Order: sequence, then structure tokens, then C-alpha cells
Amino acid sequence: MKHTFKHISYAFVLLLGLSACEVNRLPETAVSDETFWKSESDLKTAANYLYTFLPGFGTIDQVNYGTEDVWSDDAIGLASNGISDGSRLAPATDQNYLSPYRLIRASNNIIEKSPIALATTSQATIDRYVAEARFFRAWGYFSLLQKFGGVPLILKTLTDASPELNAPAASRDQIIEQIYQDLDFAAAKLPTPTALGTADYGRISNTAALAFKARAALFEGTRAKFHNAGDPVKHLTAAYTAAKAVIDSKQHDLFGGSYFDLFQYAGEGRANRENIIVRQYGVTTTDRVSVHNYYRGSLENGNENPTKSLVDSYLMVDGLPITKSPLYKAPANTLEIFTNRDDRLNLTVMKRGDPYRSTTPVFTIAPLVFNKTGYMFRKFANLDDWNTQASLIDRPLLRYAEVLLTYAEARFELDGKISDTDLDLTVNRLRTRGKIAKLTNDFVTKNGLDMREEIRRQRRV
Repeated sequence: MKHTFKHISYAFVLLLGLSACEVNRLPETAVSDETFWKSESDLKTAANYLYTFLPGFGTIDQVNYGTEDVWSDDAIGLASNGISDGSRLAPATDQNYLSPYRLIRASNNIIEKSPIALATTSQATIDRYVAEARFFRAWGYFSLLQKFGGVPLILKTLTDASPELNAPAASRDQIIEQIYQDLDFAAAKLPTPTALGTADYGRISNTAALAFKARAALFEGTRAKFHNAGDPVKHLTAAYTAAKAVIDSKQHDLFGGSYFDLFQYAGEGRANRENIIVRQYGVTTTDRVSVHNYYRGSLENGNENPTKSLVDSYLMVDGLPITKSPLYKAPANTLEIFTNRDDRLNLTVMKRGDPYRSTTPVFTIAPLVFNKTGYMFRKFANLDDWNTQASLIDRPLLRYAEVLLTYAEARFELDGKISDTDLDLTVNRLRTRGKIAKLTNDFVTKNGLDMREEIRRQRRV
């Protein structure tokens, strides 16, 4: 069952000809702080707005979500991207800066106003929705931290006269510390995924807060370590601890079905315990609260194409890269690219024989007019969605697979090594999914591999 979060509509009327004694009366058709914040329903409705900021497929606030991989060496669009090729100059006004502050402002408003409802609801209920708001405030600040470093730290709603409007940016350390504080509060006050159940699937859980803290802390910890900036041990320990807490919670597991189905309708809902944070879409084709056209509009049309670098990074079934494996043979045709390879390559990139589109039911070769690299992504490809151009497939934003890799990478970066036991707990579960040989310390030594590179390879894949 899918559930969506709908916006509140506010209706305002123009009041003309009111006498002086009527000026202070609240319009019956307006929503104000005096008439809102009265019940749990009000708190939940206000929190629902925050979910609209979760990145989906398509364009939101002029930011093209769903094709971020073109910023890296994993994918390219119809032309090179300014971020990936190094030509982008920071604009005077950047939506990557403004949009997170809209989310932060909405979060601050809920944090400030929720206590008004204490007259009719419990403190625990208020804490829950404040926790959701603090999670999203952390989400907004992490987006800013990644792109800009230190930024103004705003923890309350502002007016035109607020002195914070002219305050200098906070330090990077202050921003990440606030992110940790918000996520710790969220992890302590939010329900578990089991408690949320099917009815509230898609809402942020306590494990979502922990998993996101693990992501943020690994980012900051590896940056500190490899750029000699900050305290890597502090952040890497936070990443390891948060990831371990998610694992120990037993609330999540890898999806039991096909890896391809993980990115289809079969991978949606509470039954899929791998998804931790998702951007949800509409319920049915007739209830189009929110839809996307990612397959036909981005993948088929070449707005996001796999690079050869990405394809080459997938291992052979013996667990070795193509540069070392005796199983690798230079392909004589496109289908041979997938021979004896990590099974996830077969399910991520289109190959001859895969279902394609209604006008060409079976894929043969990528049309170079669109797929400039000669490769085409298969994830989220769905024939029915190609026809309707209105897909309802949810976008996974943080999966349990990432948590396992964060645990492994943080453990390795802290100690400069990782045990075979920890590899079996994390990396090897994903290699098993790909039907490739296990990673062990002995395997790395015998084959002249680099453990860090092999852990990061699994993240890339």
C-alpha cells in the first residue's frame, strides 16, 4: 500500500468595508497560528509539507533531481556537465542554496509552534513531530554543508528585523555539530519502522535518522582525513556507531527479491525492509498526486547514460576487476560485456534481449543519438510507465545496503584494516547479491588488491 503526503491548501479572502470593530476578527476562511496547532492532526499536516523537499525524479526548484550522477564520472547526459567537467562557476543566486533554507525555515516553524498543541496532545506526540522537523532541518543543512561548507546557522524563524539576517556564516564544525544534535534527537524520539507499520510507511523513522547520521558523519570524516581538515576520528566513530545501531536494531535487511525489482513496483512498501528513506509518488494512475517520467524522460532520452568507467568497475564473478581476472575477454559484441560479470551489471545496464519500450519491445543496441556512451541504464525501466509517461515508482534515497557499506568503510578508515567477520557482515552480503566471490583479507593480499578501493567499489556499484 502506498501513502502520499498531500499539501494543505490555504484560502484567503479580501475583506472590504469592515468597520473598525471588525478589524481584529480572524477570518473564518484563513489559517493562522491562533486557529492551527491544536491537535496531532495539525502537527502531522504541517510535517507533511517537509516531505515535499525530499529529492525525487524531475525538476524541483530548478534543481534537476534524479540525474545527479552526471555530476560524477559514473554518468553523462547529452552533453558534459559543468560540475563534472570543472567549468561551472558559482552563480549569483543558486537554488542549491535557497531551497534548503526554505526547508530549514519550515522545520524551524514546526519546532517553535508545536508546543502550542500541548493543551490537547501529549508531550510525546509533540516530540515526535518536532523530531521529524529536526530530521529535515539536518537534511537541509547537510545539503548546504556538502556544497558550501560553513553557512549561516538559523535555528528559528526570522522576521525582516532579525539580526541573524546580517550575521556571518557559522563554521563548518558548528554546522555538522548541529546536524548531529538534530539527528540524535530524531533518533531518540521517532518511532521504529515496525511501529510506523504499513499505515505510516514513508515517514521518517528512528533508524532513518541514524542511517542519515552515518552518511553525514562518513562524509565529514573522510573529508577530514584526506584533506587534513578537522577531526576524522570523531566523525568516523560517529559514522560507525550510527551504522552499527541501525544494524543492531534488526529493523532492516537487504531486499529478498531480484535486484532489478528493488527499483520497480515490487520493491515498494513496508515489505521491502531495505528501503530506509524513500521519496514516494502517487497511489494509482487515477490518483496522480505526484508522478515522474524518469524512464522515458531521462534514461531513454539520454539525459543520464552510464559511462564506460562505471561499467568497467563491475567485477568478474571470481571477484577480480577486469584488469586482473583471467575470466575477462575483450568483448566481440555488446552482449559479451556482461559475460561472467557481477549480476548487478546485468540488472543495471540495458543489454540485448531486455524489455525496452512499446515501439521496440526488445532492446538490441543503444541509439547513439541519445545514449552517447553506447550504454543505457535499466534501473526504473518499466514498459507500462513508458506508455503512460506517469510513473509511480518510488525513489529510494537511503537503503540498508548503504548502511552496511558505511559501517565497513568507517571501520576500515578508523583502523586501517577490517576483519573478515566485518566483511561478511557488510560488503560480502552485497557481493553475494551480485553472485561474485567473497572479499577477504587473504584474497586482497594474494591478488594485489587495495581493500579501501574494493570497499568503495561496492559503494559505486
